[in-house]
Amino acid sequence: MDSALQRVLDEQAARPLPAHTVRDVRVPSEEGIATALVGMRRVGKSYLLFQQMQQLLASGVPRSSMLFVNLEDDRLGAPTTRTLDEALEHLFRTGPQRYEQTVYLFLDEVQAVPGWEQFVLRVLNTENARVFVTGSSAKLLSVEIATGLRGRSTAVEVLPFGFTEYLRHAGRGPASDPVGADRRSEMESAFDRYLRVGGFPGVQGLNDIDRVRMLQDYVELVIFRDIVERHDVANLVALRHLTGRLLSDFAREFSINSIYKSMRSQGISVGKDTLHAYLDHLLDARLLHTVGVRRASYRARQVNPRKAYAVDPGLAASVAHPLVEDIGPLLENAVYIELRRRHGRLHTDAVSYFASPAGGVDFVVDSSGAPQIVQVSASLGATVTREREVRGAVAAMGELGVREATIVTLYERDTIETEAGTIHVSPAWRWMLGLE
Repeated sequence: MDSALQRVLDEQAARPLPAHTVRDVRVPSEEGIATALVGMRRVGKSYLLFQQMQQLLASGVPRSSMLFVNLEDDRLGAPTTRTLDEALEHLFRTGPQRYEQTVYLFLDEVQAVPGWEQFVLRVLNTENARVFVTGSSAKLLSVEIATGLRGRSTAVEVLPFGFTEYLRHAGRGPASDPVGADRRSEMESAFDRYLRVGGFPGVQGLNDIDRVRMLQDYVELVIFRDIVERHDVANLVALRHLTGRLLSDFAREFSINSIYKSMRSQGISVGKDTLHAYLDHLLDARLLHTVGVRRASYRARQVNPRKAYAVDPGLAASVAHPLVEDIGPLLENAVYIELRRRHGRLHTDAVSYFASPAGGVDFVVDSSGAPQIVQVSASLGATVTREREVRGAVAAMGELGVREATIVTLYERDTIETEAGTIHVSPAWRWMLGLE
């Protein structure tokens, strides 16, 4: 066995599992099926594997039956399927005899190994093993899974901490009804902080300057490791401009055509097809997500502007440097990510926005049952704002044939009866915690 791999595996076996915040992510484990955890770098995929290992230990599975390998460990150089074979043989030499009991393979950042899916399929077919992999490229994993694993896998998206997990990490339990004035004030303050800090585990507890710097470093890491290196991007200036534009204008409509014209006017030479490819790479790396208009026609969905959302409100705040009065877009970004956490799918988005001459709403969720209408507004205090948000919700309810809608605000709670149905006004912290 390669000496570097030997050292890595020996260290892993001897090191206690790190402490971690329990995540509210369901990780399936089925016989004969590989489980793939997909998400942007630093969202906590590795620690979710550690959580699975801890649960196995608690159920009586010995540590010697588990193998964890970080395939982006620089000591491994450029790992290959031979590296994986040698790691598996090491597990059987130091742990259970082959077929004697189930072994568990945890392969972190598996996209670093070309042809990894062939190894996983062989293991599933020939060994008594459960396999868990993580990756920071949804497309890479999906293509390899579809072509190499032939339906023998399931994929789970991993996002930064939601508000409930954020509270848990801070050692605070979420509020439950009935909520007194002191507890409500505490939750409002915590949620306001969540909008600024976000849910990346590695930045919790940092001061503001260090947090912003680290989140900006995360963006740079994605640009270089997941886009420039992986896709051999040549026009770094155009890629940086596109990334900065989308992250700075989060929660707003955009089109590649308008960005193309803006870049050309600034003397940045790039083609539209290249910008479309770069946008695809950014989505694949899970740095951001886009939401299209709700239309039955595929062409209508393609020609209408989309809206971009950062993977995390704290990351959006660190890159765009929003002012205090820009709390509305941050709230909208946080609501979208929570909707994605509850209803999203890895490769198709259940969330769209609604637009009509009568008014629009930020989100329509087509997951199961009747469509869900969710409008976002920091405050309904101004009469013109209240009328606009209600008008949009009423238009959506009428067109979609539903009798309820929700407006998520920072602090307000109300019930508005209209001719189209009932609109529930919910404080964001209550909505995030599932109390509404």
